Amino acid sequence: MSPEFKAKMRWRCRRGMLELDLILGRFVDKYLESMGKKQLKTFEHLLHCTDPELYAWLMGHAQPVDKELYALVEYIRICDQNR
Repeated sequence: MSPEFKAKMRWRCRRGMLELDLILGRFVDKYLESMGKKQLKTFEHLLHCTDPELYAWLMGHAQPVDKELYALVEYIRICDQNR
């Protein structure tokens, strides 16, 4: 994974909500390089979602309908809880 791609993903994790910045930023810093192509594509899809959607999903107030997004959100939540 190129440093440019990692920097791009880190930048895209900067949102309008501090909570999302922290959760997504920590996740990218620690786990991005270990993700496979399919998971990276799903992560990019996740970053196109709105802040309110991401917040609700990552706080456990709602769940994405898409199965791949759901699995990734749960993975991010578990990683954040185990930090």
